[in-house]
Amino acid sequence: MSPAVFSHGDLRLYLLSLLAEAPQHGYGIIQALTDRTGGTYTPSAGTIYPRLAKLEEEGMVTKTVDGRTTIYAITDAGRAELASREGDLAGIEAGLTDSVRLIANEVRQSVKEAMKSLRADLASAEKDERQASKSRPRTPVDDERIISREEMHRADAAINAFRARVRTDLRTHVARGGLLPASVVNDLDDALDAAARGVTAALASLNGR
Repeated sequence: MSPAVFSHGDLRLYLLSLLAEAPQHGYGIIQALTDRTGGTYTPSAGTIYPRLAKLEEEGMVTKTVDGRTTIYAITDAGRAELASREGDLAGIEAGLTDSVRLIANEVRQSVKEAMKSLRADLASAEKDERQASKSRPRTPVDDERIISREEMHRADAAINAFRARVRTDLRTHVARGGLLPASVVNDLDDALDAAARGVTAALASLNGR
């Protein structure tokens, strides 16, 4: 989604909707916009803070300074503004949903293209290997090396596909307003660590035979 999705007045209204969920500091608002748009729109501080200042002037938000952090909160007037423009906000939300869906499709397409390119590279490597083998006798070691190279390509493809799939699922979930508890990320980290240790142990056992 390009910044054009937030046409005149849209960003102002969406800022109010974010603050209606909970008070936020400026960086938190910027991060929320980045997450909700699937990373396609990250506004600068120069975009957000002047709008927050304008909303404060209009009595739509208040700010509280806590040390070096300024927290913004919506007022009753801001909530009334939101309530009167529910239809406009629904249209903005629909645009964000379409953006997230587009990102997911683009990621899937890039994975498909990468797999296609990988298969082409693998086919080319196999062809070169066959031509080279014609000029010399092929040994069992040669066969094992060819198989190892093929399996290396397959492992790369599997890792890339996994990364793209999980990354898309996570970003789509968060962009749609879903929660991502630390326990889920911890489980993912533990599973990846276990898989990595399993691969390392398997390779070590092969080297020791």
